[in-house]
Amino acid sequence: MTVAVETGLWQLDTTASTVALRHKTMWGMVTVKGTFAAVTGQGEVRSDGSAIGTVTLDAATLDTGNAKRDKHLRSADFFDVDNHPEITFAVRSAELRDGDKAHVVGQLTARGVSRPQSFTARLVGSDAESLTLDAEFSVNREQFGMGWNQLGMIRGLTTIAATLRFVRAAA
Repeated sequence: MTVAVETGLWQLDTTASTVALRHKTMWGMVTVKGTFAAVTGQGEVRSDGSAIGTVTLDAATLDTGNAKRDKHLRSADFFDVDNHPEITFAVRSAELRDGDKAHVVGQLTARGVSRPQSFTARLVGSDAESLTLDAEFSVNREQFGMGWNQLGMIRGLTTIAATLRFVRAAA
């Protein structure tokens, strides 16, 4: 069954949306988890059913539950929030396929470095006034200039998990 999504402009519901990351550290023995407290976004579903849009994270709002680590993650070793306060994902194309699966193609920008990124999101709720997407994908932090790795403790890819709820934008 293919799900139809209403055409028009959509605004991210910031109170019902989350973007989190997790990464193994300490040579794979510890998983660091964090959530971005400030997430904004908007999108447009076009008449052909495809969608475009942008999701923006305030990099300084990453909270891993450890103030010292969070300060380090905001530093030039990682997100460099003084020079690059936002992380953005610009959706170039999103299309529903296979019922509730959305194929998403876009551009991820962090620390001023942009890289193509594609993944499959799942439409977990949709009606005339709202839609909710769940997505999970991995990124290589080194491709975004975050190569700091004392004693080789940080290995592998960073996983990004998002639940994004959009509501119909006011006309």
